[in-house]
Amino acid sequence: MSHEHQPPHHAAASEPPSEFVGEEFWDSRYRESDRIWSGEPNAVLVREVADLSPGRALDLGCGEGADAVWLAHRGWRVTGTDISAVALERAAGHAAEAGVADRVDWQRHDLAESFPAGEFDLVSACFLHSFGDFPRDRILRRAAAAVAPGGILLIAGHAGWPTWQEGTRPEVDFPTPDEVVAQLELPDGAWEVLLAEEHVRVQSLPDGRPGTRTDNAVKARRLR
Repeated sequence: MSHEHQPPHHAAASEPPSEFVGEEFWDSRYRESDRIWSGEPNAVLVREVADLSPGRALDLGCGEGADAVWLAHRGWRVTGTDISAVALERAAGHAAEAGVADRVDWQRHDLAESFPAGEFDLVSACFLHSFGDFPRDRILRRAAAAVAPGGILLIAGHAGWPTWQEGTRPEVDFPTPDEVVAQLELPDGAWEVLLAEEHVRVQSLPDGRPGTRTDNAVKARRLR
């Protein structure tokens, strides 16, 4: 799954397939280089979670593990899951290097088929995108169901293609924050939506050119 920390994964990858892609595609994608992402935690996670008391966290689409390692450093007990065994092996190595291997449980899941067990005080889904017939809305509803009472659901996603993207795919859906909230189908009175907004970020591309893309974030607290 796409778990973005810095640009630009589409530009380096081969033309994405139109059909649903699974473990083989993402393993191949991660094998293209020793590191796909920056190794830094997602800025939206840092901004929205830094003040929370640590507990049990679930990182969906954890990629190479930067978010999970950051959470573990801050005292969270983390379950990190990804479809790619290559990514998970790399993430486990990064956790060991950071001295937090004992605080992270790495699990391989195709989230369209299976999901980590348990309840969590934080469920984070940062840039959980894939190509083809990917049931993102259904997965995010399951993510909401995994949040313990009093816990937080944090979803970050792309709101459109970046300025550096050469060619787009019209079948790829980028829901707005309000659409994400609606897709979650949160029961009335059981949740408080704390954040639902878009934001633009500027990134320096490998060739030195500036690039921008619009992302969105949804943060909700489970009340009961």
